[in-house]
Amino acid sequence: MFSSKFIWYELNTPDPKAAEVFYGRVLECTAREFAPGAGYTILSAGGADIGGIMAIPENACEPHARPAWVGYIGVSDTDDAVARLRAAGGSVFKEPTDIPGVGRFAVVADPHGAVFLLMKGAVENPPPPVAPGTPGHVGWHELHAGDGKQAFSFYSGIFGWTPAEAMDMGEMGVYQIFATGNGPVGGMMTKMPEFPAPSWLYYFNVTALDAAIARVKENGGQVLMGPHEVPGGQWIAQCLDPQGAMFALLSSKR
Repeated sequence: MFSSKFIWYELNTPDPKAAEVFYGRVLECTAREFAPGAGYTILSAGGADIGGIMAIPENACEPHARPAWVGYIGVSDTDDAVARLRAAGGSVFKEPTDIPGVGRFAVVADPHGAVFLLMKGAVENPPPPVAPGTPGHVGWHELHAGDGKQAFSFYSGIFGWTPAEAMDMGEMGVYQIFATGNGPVGGMMTKMPEFPAPSWLYYFNVTALDAAIARVKENGGQVLMGPHEVPGGQWIAQCLDPQGAMFALLSSKR
């Protein structure tokens, strides 16, 4: 089965310019305009693009009207992926649509409401992925699911993702690590009651966690959890940007 991977990340925010400054400082990345007048900013680090920033559309309805990072999952055929997602109980918020020169995308959600996008890129040979751990780039994908076990069945059935280690976290339930290719790239768990809604959380690599946390606070963001050490010797923190979008930080160095 074709194994789909996360290929792009996008921040929908009420203040793109402020977000551009915030993430530029926190992730130590650079920004450029996608095209004159396009209203789309691209963040880059380590010689490669990280993702984009855009304003929340004025006519957006829930759950798209909230500030949030969303991930694009690459597929070989967007229309076929949408059909399989629907058959598996997922929702479609925007039908497959072409972006000239970029690709064909759709805005969808899993059966419990966690939003993501599907994309068949227009470029046959995209740039190679950055090395694992490259600062500024997403290094981990975490689904806070309506039901962790059901969520894994949904994503593995549609995208060919495979299970790795399953960690028993006691009262917090099972944390199912998954792979989209050669190695683990994320984990899934049933969300805790305090987590507002089923959603994906993206962890950005930073060189040193404490310094990155300081940059979050200095630039108007909040630290919701952390610093916290996780198995494997890495350190994490979950944060909120000044406009209310949740994101997380990941580093091998405290």
